[in-house]
Amino acid sequence: MTDYQFEKGDRVRIDIPNEIDPDYRRLHGRYGEIVAILEDDAGAVTGDDRDAVLYRVRLDDGTNTDVRWRDLRPP
Repeated sequence: MTDYQFEKGDRVRIDIPNEIDPDYRRLHGRYGEIVAILEDDAGAVTGDDRDAVLYRVRLDDGTNTDVRWRDLRPP
């Protein structure tokens, strides 16, 4: 397992650069806080261990969403 790029409690901005991504309209440019770090087997599929980590982000409106490392930036 790779080191986590973000930690629980970190404030983040969701940055989805691809406008045709299904989550772009819903999530791009939103802010929140990492509330949990989850793991799955996506890293085995992609060959990149970082993909095995899902960050659960509580958005500023109080809803939660799970995001991969590549779509998160510091605020």
